Amino acid sequence: MSPQTILACIVGITVASYFFNLVLEILNLRSQRKDIPDEVASFYDKEKYTRSLEYHHEQTIFSFITSGFGLVLSFIMLLGGFGWLDHFLQKYFSSEIPLALVFFSSLALAADLITIPFQWYSVFVIEEKYGFNKTSVKTFITDKLKGYLLGALLGGLLLSVLMYLINRIGPGFWIWFGLIASGFVLFANLFYTSWILPLFNKLTPLQDGELKTAIESFAQKVNFPLNNIFVMDGSKRSKKANAFFSGVGRKKKIVLYDTLIENHTVPELVAVLAHEVGHFKKKHIIFSYVLSVIQIFFTLWVLSLIISNEQVSLALGGTQLAIHLNLIAFTILFSPISGITGLLMSLYSRRNEYEADRYAKETYDGVALAHALKKLSEDSLAELYPHPAYVFFHYSHPPLLSRLHALNSRP
Repeated sequence: MSPQTILACIVGITVASYFFNLVLEILNLRSQRKDIPDEVASFYDKEKYTRSLEYHHEQTIFSFITSGFGLVLSFIMLLGGFGWLDHFLQKYFSSEIPLALVFFSSLALAADLITIPFQWYSVFVIEEKYGFNKTSVKTFITDKLKGYLLGALLGGLLLSVLMYLINRIGPGFWIWFGLIASGFVLFANLFYTSWILPLFNKLTPLQDGELKTAIESFAQKVNFPLNNIFVMDGSKRSKKANAFFSGVGRKKKIVLYDTLIENHTVPELVAVLAHEVGHFKKKHIIFSYVLSVIQIFFTLWVLSLIISNEQVSLALGGTQLAIHLNLIAFTILFSPISGITGLLMSLYSRRNEYEADRYAKETYDGVALAHALKKLSEDSLAELYPHPAYVFFHYSHPPLLSRLHALNSRP
């Protein structure tokens, strides 16, 4: 293909993606119901339900603005911005690895700084208005600085390795980098709670008491290799709640948000934990990792087919082959395929959620889990009637009413 044809494809995919997501957002916005059926009215009062409609309407309108702004920035960069930055940096960097590092660092930093007003509005206006925000200005700024540092260290390391392998090995780089990337994902999953999470949140061992006793009793009952139970200061940033576990083998760590503990009974908390244990027992984590590894290798193999194509670099305004420009072009050209693989992963994830719910019902208490899910949805002003198409393309978890129906219909 000529550079002009490649650029046309890139612009076409960008525009098509924007309007596709825009249509889904509009469909989802129009699907909201103002009436409250009896099954919902029992736990979601009319005032709070109306507030949830307002919350999601405001979020959707805000997303229209931010996505539109993003589309304009994309046009600016595709129609000369990437080429200009490449020309400018080549005056100061002759080696490909430093050039790529500075190129992507400049893009990432500029993109984040430009969108800070939107991020600020989302946190300190919308989330604040609906009672979710607990983030202080100091926390917002320190999170940014820590994120920049972590991104520079980990992202810079991976990008340097990728560039080195492309230059040293050539088209076969994808096999070696696939192994490295897969190892990195595994390493991150193993040590996220121990090394990365503490950079942003404080983890405190759960104190002795009724909750800890109940959790340990359930873990022993189902032979779950529990190592530590931590409480995370999620209220430092938001009132929204969550729970998860990490680690492999005998080194399992359970993390409960303090907001979750504050708003739920002991049976409800153990039921939420039972759901998470269900993911472990049903080997969802292992299978998800295997699928992600397959996805990594497939993506890198496709990348190897175009990474050394000079025409791709010229399409983005380069004057010669530039690996960093080809990486940018690849992320856009590959997005329809990654959209399909992401859709398949979401389908798999939703199936896993149903299975984990069933496990919690069979091994602990389905009623307690249903109560917990209702509270979580009400407290987070969750959408109760998302459009089926929006769920199909965007949801990694089934909607609340679908999960409740599944819990009630299964023996």
